[in-house]
Amino acid sequence: METEDPKSKTVHPPLFIVSGGYGESGNQVAQTALAQFSGSDLQIIVVPHVKDESQLKETVERAAAAHGTILHTLVNTSHRVALIRMARERHVFTIDLIGALLSRLTNVLGQEPVGQPGLYRQLREDYFNRVEAIEFTVAHDDGKRVDQLSTAEIVLVGPSRVGKTPLSMYLSISGWKVSNIALHPEVAPPTELFTVDRRRIVGLTIDPTQLQAHRKRRQRKLAPGGTSSYTDLNSIVNELELARLLFRRVGFPAVDVTERTIEDTADEVVGLVKTRLNQN
Repeated sequence: METEDPKSKTVHPPLFIVSGGYGESGNQVAQTALAQFSGSDLQIIVVPHVKDESQLKETVERAAAAHGTILHTLVNTSHRVALIRMARERHVFTIDLIGALLSRLTNVLGQEPVGQPGLYRQLREDYFNRVEAIEFTVAHDDGKRVDQLSTAEIVLVGPSRVGKTPLSMYLSISGWKVSNIALHPEVAPPTELFTVDRRRIVGLTIDPTQLQAHRKRRQRKLAPGGTSSYTDLNSIVNELELARLLFRRVGFPAVDVTERTIEDTADEVVGLVKTRLNQN
């Protein structure tokens, strides 16, 4: 049976997204369109924060060399005109996502656009900050990417099933970039934990019987009928004591989450971090 030679695979000309801002609008339109083409592996190259014509010229040359297409969302009129002219001279196909709309709105509203890139993002800065925080928190859940632990705004530490993940996600919705680290009695915490700004680290603890109940529910889902030290009350008591000893030894404040709402716990965590950072 013959197999396809990887070298014979068709390489499609790339699509360049050119923007005076982050390029998110153009990229979203491109991705939406590409979703209609099954298995498409078209390369998308985002060229953000265009400030001068030299950047435009460089991008047009790259597109010309690769026989690519340029999709642009330039709100700066002079940049938009320059890009279209340069692309025409180099026979590069361009798609203007914003020009016609700006022209129409100019006539409808009776005023000229300000032509300032990034205004949409500025107007919705809180929204974009929350999205970034949520994406960060998901990517750094349960000890993932510990090499990036220092980039977190809050680090939650505690035994398994103490509630670190739901609390992390709740905090991220409020705009906090959160990492969380699970403590295991037979595994040393990652060394990166001890290099992070300790003012941003908060330990979580809980009543042993409540933690046992959480773990039994979890165990029934994963391995019904199984028993282990994971759900043994004496083992849990020892595990929580080891966690508290670590918190005291290293200087992490501890928050008891027993019978508390996630909102209440989140408020205390944020308050601790802000106080330790001397923030209002």
